[in-house]
Amino acid sequence: MRLWLILILVQVSVYSSAQFSNYIGDDKIIHFGFLLGMNTMDFGITPSLQSIDGKVYQVDVSRLKPGFSVGIISDMQLNRYFNLRFTPTLHFGERELSYSYIENDSVKGGGSVSVGSAPLCLPLYLKYSAERYGDFRPYLIGGGGVGLDLGRDKEKPVYLKPLDVYLEFGVGCDIYFSFFKLAPELKFAIGGNNLFVPLEEREGEGTLSEDDKKYSLALKKLTSKVITLTFNFE
Repeated sequence: MRLWLILILVQVSVYSSAQFSNYIGDDKIIHFGFLLGMNTMDFGITPSLQSIDGKVYQVDVSRLKPGFSVGIISDMQLNRYFNLRFTPTLHFGERELSYSYIENDSVKGGGSVSVGSAPLCLPLYLKYSAERYGDFRPYLIGGGGVGLDLGRDKEKPVYLKPLDVYLEFGVGCDIYFSFFKLAPELKFAIGGNNLFVPLEEREGEGTLSEDDKKYSLALKKLTSKVITLTFNFE
C-alpha cells in the first residue's frame, strides 16, 4: 500500500511540473542554444591492394576512440511538428588505422597510424517532433551539410582533404525544465567525399620516411563515418 502511494505521488508530481512549466521556447519562431557532447569517428576504407615490398596490406580502423564536440544551435519553428535547425559544431577526434598482411597462411601485423581530425561541421536539419507527453517530447532529425577539417597534419603518413559533404540522421528527446529544455541526441553521419590524399599528390606537403610511405600507398579511398551523442541546451 505504501509503495502504491509513493508511485501515485511521483506521477502527480511529474504531471504538475509539466503543467506549470515556464519554458516558452517552443512558442517562439526562432530560439537559440548550445550543445556539448562526445563522438566516435570511423572510416569507410578501400585499400589499394598493390604490392608494397612484396606485401599486400589490408587496412582497418582498429578501435573507436572517444572525441569531444561543441556547438551552437539556431532553431526556427515551421509549424507545430517541424523545425529547421542550423547547428555549427566543432568536433575533435581521432582514428587509428591498423595494417596487416598474409604471410605463410597467417596474418601478420603491419603497424598502425593515428589520424587526427577536427572538422568544423555546418549542418542544416529538419526536425520532426511528436506530441509532448508530460516533460518529454521525442523527435527524429535528419539533414546534411559540409565539414572543413581544421586538424589535418601534413607530416602524418595519412593525409586528408580539407572538405567533406555528408548526410546525417538521428533521434532525440526534449526534456522540459522550468526555464530551459535539455535534449540528449544521437546522430550518425556518412561522408560522401573521398578524403584520402594519395602519396603522389603530396609533393611539397612534407616528407615521409620510406617506412611510413607504406601507410599511404596501401590506401585508395577513405570516407568519413561519425557517431555523435550530444546534449542540447535550449
